[in-house]
Formats: sequence, C-alpha cells, structure tokens
Amino acid sequence: MNFWQRRSVFVTGATGLLGSRLVSELVLRGANVTCLVRDWVPGSPLIANGLLNKTNVVRGELEDYLLLVRALNEYEIDSVFHAGAQTIVGTASRSALSTFESNIRGTWNLLEACRTCSKKIERIVVASSDKAYGCHDQLPYTEDTPLRGQFPYDVSKSCADLITHSYFYTYQSPVAITRCGNLYGGGDLNFNRLIPGTIRSALYNEAPIIRSNGQFSRDYFYVGDAVDAYLLLAERLPDERIAGQAFNFGNEKPISVLALVQLILQQMDKPNLEPIVLNEASHEITDQYLDCSKARRELDWHPHCSLEQGLRETIRWYREYLN
Repeated sequence: MNFWQRRSVFVTGATGLLGSRLVSELVLRGANVTCLVRDWVPGSPLIANGLLNKTNVVRGELEDYLLLVRALNEYEIDSVFHAGAQTIVGTASRSALSTFESNIRGTWNLLEACRTCSKKIERIVVASSDKAYGCHDQLPYTEDTPLRGQFPYDVSKSCADLITHSYFYTYQSPVAITRCGNLYGGGDLNFNRLIPGTIRSALYNEAPIIRSNGQFSRDYFYVGDAVDAYLLLAERLPDERIAGQAFNFGNEKPISVLALVQLILQQMDKPNLEPIVLNEASHEITDQYLDCSKARRELDWHPHCSLEQGLRETIRWYREYLN
C-alpha cells in the first residue's frame, strides 16, 4: 500500500523550491496535505499549476507559535516536513534578525508545537543545510563534522540543527534532519541565485553575473532527488535507528561556480557569453561539499539525476516560464 495514502501531512515553506515539489509529490501519493503559506507568490509552481487548491492552506508565519499549535491540532497532523526558512545567504547578511527569527525561532516554535500535539505526530523531518557545518579545512563534510556556522545564514542553520537534536534527546521527538547541498531546479524564483540567474541571463543574451571570484566550489543537488530523499527518510521514522539522526544528501561531485556557469552556457548553446566576475561575495564559505555514505548505508539512498541531466530539466522549465 502507498505509505502516504490518507496520511495528514504538514509542510512549512510550501510555496518554495523544495516545498512546492514536496507538496506536489505528496498530493500525487494521496496524502492529505496542509500547507503553511506566509507570502502569496503567484509564480510558485504550487500556485501556478493549481495544486495548492488541492491542499489545506494555513496563512501565517513560523514565528506564530499558537498558529502552529492550532494547525497541527485541528488538521490532526501525523507527519511534518519543516522546509520553511529564509534561504538566501545575501538576505541573511543584510537582515540577520529576520533570518534568526524565521530560521531559529521558527524551528523551536514548530518543534514545541509538535511536542504539544505529540500523541498524533509520528514523524518530523527538519531541513538543515550543508551551511550548518560552517568552514572546515577537512572536506567533504560527514555527519560527524562539528556544526560551527559563523555568518548569519550558516549560524541560523547550525542553531536550528542543534535545537532539533535537543528535542530528540530531551523529549524523544520523532525527528530526523536533512543536510543537503545547494538545491536547484525549475520553480526557483530567486534569480539572485547562481543557476536561475545564469539561465535567465542566457535566455536574454546577457552576460551572467558571478558575485564571487568564480572559484568557490559547491555540491549542487537536483530538487527532484531531494524530494525523494525527504520522503524516504520520513518513511523510516520513527525507527529508533533513524530518529535523532542527521543525513547528508547531495551529488558528492563539487564544481566551481565558474565551471558551473560555463556548463549551463554550453547546454544553452551560448558559449560565447562571457561571465562578469564581480569578486564581491562576502560572508560565504569558499568550499563546501558532502560525504553521503551514511545515507547510502542506512537508507539505501542514492541520487538518480546527474548535474547535466538536472540542468537540462531546469533549463527547459525556465524557457517555458520566462516565455
């Protein structure tokens, strides 16, 4: 039987890149989905394709504890995916307080609300990030790498991660944590991010902008594979071997910013567009990439989509969207 059939699922960050795909897949699998929606973003795939109309919608913020308790209780939620957060590094640097409010306070509010409704809730998956690890000389990150974020976004994810662990060890909350590489895919409307920004520039025959020196290396992870990872992890809860654990998810194939931009331009038949390298990036870690052997070993998980395949799908989506 389909695991998600008739389950009552609460998704925060439902209109974002990950949340939209996650909600779409849960609806397809027959779940009764309740979405927490703060801002109405007409371009979000979840809204544009009408799928949000097939869910229960709670309008509000993670900072509103009583709203979360009401939603979890009234919709009799048994499964929670916490994907809601302020996710832009630059925005976090400009406004640390609002980032801390949503990413840190929002996480403890949700976990405390889940504890209040603990008789119903069977599983909670919390989105951390590879940024939670902070800067380390030894790479790739494993799940045993200490969490020591320094810049506002990284700190917010380190804190949210540690708070989630605290709720497991103190209250035995049925939680698991994802630490993913840089997510990308169709539906990301934050065009200040590298991949959607580069694709849009190429479609308009404009030179792509690189904020850094182009040498920063990252692990880019296709959102479709991320959704599969989230669902698989949730299905294993509240197994005592999984609860309280963090798992890295990514492609394990880091690539530099400049090399990624060139790959996108090649796939779009725009190799002659010369990127503009601003070398202005600040409050960012130079090199970040993941070791995902724990997920392969404990969950029998592996990504299905190569970077080249994922970029082809992503470029196709933006061609249609921007036209």
